[in-house]
Amino acid sequence: MLLMGTDGSSDREASEEYAGDQFRSDSMMLVRVDPQGKKVAMVSLHRDTLVDMGEYGQNKLNAAHAFGGAAFTVETVSKMAGVPITHYAEINFDGFKDIVDALGGVEVDVPMEIDDEDAGGQVDQGLQTLSGDQALILCRARHAYDEFGDGDRYRAANQRLVLSAIAKKLLSSDLATMANTVSALANYVTTDFEIADILSIAQSMRGLDPEKDIYTAMEPTTSSYVDGGWYEYLDKQAWKTMMERVEQGLSPTEEALVDEASGTVLATTGEGGAEQGTAPSGSATSKGPAKVTVQNGNGTVGASSVAAEQLEAQGYQVDTGNADNFDYAQTIVVFKRDDQENEAKKIANALGVGKAQLDDGRYTFDGDFLVVLGSDW
Repeated sequence: MLLMGTDGSSDREASEEYAGDQFRSDSMMLVRVDPQGKKVAMVSLHRDTLVDMGEYGQNKLNAAHAFGGAAFTVETVSKMAGVPITHYAEINFDGFKDIVDALGGVEVDVPMEIDDEDAGGQVDQGLQTLSGDQALILCRARHAYDEFGDGDRYRAANQRLVLSAIAKKLLSSDLATMANTVSALANYVTTDFEIADILSIAQSMRGLDPEKDIYTAMEPTTSSYVDGGWYEYLDKQAWKTMMERVEQGLSPTEEALVDEASGTVLATTGEGGAEQGTAPSGSATSKGPAKVTVQNGNGTVGASSVAAEQLEAQGYQVDTGNADNFDYAQTIVVFKRDDQENEAKKIANALGVGKAQLDDGRYTFDGDFLVVLGSDW
């Protein structure tokens, strides 16, 4: 099924700025629910994924809801994902807050302190019971992660964390409480499920252990900066592998993944949760700092040395040299594996420019990352 969180709320709908808007689905998750095996796989979809929307042309994935609501979003995601989607559920900001409050709050171990005015405020780090307002801040926060990389990936990870907490609280209640809660929650969600169907699935999933039975991950994409904006491009081979695993009832990824810098759990496999995770390769760990090769690709004397000083100040181990030519227009940060993408973006952020891109075999370099400085630096 497809879970959608739209950016609508009563405040937005009442404002002149957003009056009459068709709101975008900025949060989307493809979810496989297995009531017999009591397993759930949640894969977040990147809102900036560039997809073909037929008569609407090439657009970012989150625009599908504005063009044709839930039905067109389901159609678009199903086509992109290559899997049938049989159900959907949709909720806006107000509904999400009300659901958490109706449950009496949810217990979440917040990986790091969130202080993001654009998301609505501040949430402390650590294990705590979050109110609806606090849970929404955690699920909306992107800019709190600007120094770490792509904020959408961290935000999506936190959304999966909160949904797991909601599932844990709901599925641990007795049958009478569960029935009453499901009926109350139905007021906040738009879905093609009947209440009886939801209750039946919930009852069959009782006893599910979120740490072992809920698998989570993010859609594998590569980033590109085009015409003044960032776009995500689906890594089709990695996606095919991920969906084959999900269809078999396995976790989307073979290994858990934790961002050491922020403590954010980016993927889980049910095998000990985050404790079994590994940091993105570029992060500073017990194995030492990430090794970056900086090459001068613009011909400016001393450019690689200045860039090296900036990266060394951020804790990276840096070597310098010249690129194969001085005609690079755009600075690039090359990484070797998909799990290094976030760290590559952190390097670009540290430099102030740069496009993170996966090595397609054209580049030879020692260490973890290659930076080629272009004329934009």
